[in-house]
Amino acid sequence: MFPAHDACAGIYIHIPFCIRKCAYCDFLSAPAGEAVQKAYADQLNRELLQVCDRMKTEEMAISTIYFGGGTPSILPGEQIARLMETLKVYGNILPDAEITLEMNPGTVSREKLKLYRQAGINRLSIGAQSFHDQELKLLGRIHTCEEFMNAYEEARQEGFSNISLDLMSGLPGQTAEQWRENLQRAISLKPEHISAYSLIIEEGTPFYEQYGEDWSEGNEELDRQMYEDTKQILEQAGYLRYEISNYARPGYESRHNTSYWTGVSYYGCGLGASSLVKTEEGWFRTQNETDLEIYLKADAFSWGKTEERTLWSETEKLPSQVETEKLPSQVEIEKLTLQAQMEEFMFLGLRLTRGIDILEFEQRFLQEKSFDAVYGAIVAELVEDGLMEQNGTRIALTERGLDLSNYCFEKFLLD
Repeated sequence: MFPAHDACAGIYIHIPFCIRKCAYCDFLSAPAGEAVQKAYADQLNRELLQVCDRMKTEEMAISTIYFGGGTPSILPGEQIARLMETLKVYGNILPDAEITLEMNPGTVSREKLKLYRQAGINRLSIGAQSFHDQELKLLGRIHTCEEFMNAYEEARQEGFSNISLDLMSGLPGQTAEQWRENLQRAISLKPEHISAYSLIIEEGTPFYEQYGEDWSEGNEELDRQMYEDTKQILEQAGYLRYEISNYARPGYESRHNTSYWTGVSYYGCGLGASSLVKTEEGWFRTQNETDLEIYLKADAFSWGKTEERTLWSETEKLPSQVETEKLPSQVEIEKLTLQAQMEEFMFLGLRLTRGIDILEFEQRFLQEKSFDAVYGAIVAELVEDGLMEQNGTRIALTERGLDLSNYCFEKFLLD
């Protein structure tokens, strides 16, 4: 059992279902029928009960909630509302908590949007990807541009005032002009947040089978143009780049994702989800079961112990009538070494354009040594190469450093 630790934490909830896999997707997701989805939601609800219990034991409040996938909006709205009700009743959700749901325009309805709002969802992350139907078809997306526009307008009409759009550049056959058009169409809708990613073709996806790992050879100049256009066009429109691929209007940065990059505890719930939690004994990372059949058959999920817990009744109402089951452990738990903590602090924190504070690093990790003793030489090298800049106690990657971020991050591995 983890000892008590007074803190705030985020909760990530994985919904591993979709209508069909996109051609580029390597996430833990797959199509499933209504019966499987229902069984999964029941099991996920049991896990959330256990996590809420654990957080109360550790005196942790919930600062952010994120429904990701897969396609969370594939579930009936009532199922999302039920999961939220569990968190409200058994968890300690902060009044200003950011609560995000990823949404595919091809799986949403006006009724679902109403239920999301009523349940407490206050932020949507919509997978637009492109405003050209031929590109959407190429990606294997199930929605059209028109369906996206209708879903976006309905979301606004239902009162959602914090919406993020996902866009994808560097598609096979995509021109720089098409990408600029996608950016301008997104800007015209005035979303609060835009995530602009370059396509990476992963092994095991249909795209990989079709194009192979060397598909982008010869397109480096075009990719660079799209990258530069993204920064220029979005920043001119008032979207500030706060992370390598993320832009936001002031005050609308993703709090949940930022918590990953700044070392805030988070609990992952659902198939394959991971957690990273700080306790008085250190930082622990856990991993959930990745096999759906095993996940659904398990009694429930815990932190290395088995004990009685109160669960939802089969009527799906609030637990005025309850059943009791025993909850076994998660499949993996690892205590992070000090070295691993320092490395993650650096290469996750440096994803942010604001970088990291040296004093915060020393307060977290060092008692007898200084930051300079650990990373001083590396920082000096990167500053000399024009990849990093230092302002007082804060260090951050330069624009060129962000462009070469993977190279810079590797420098902070201590092996």
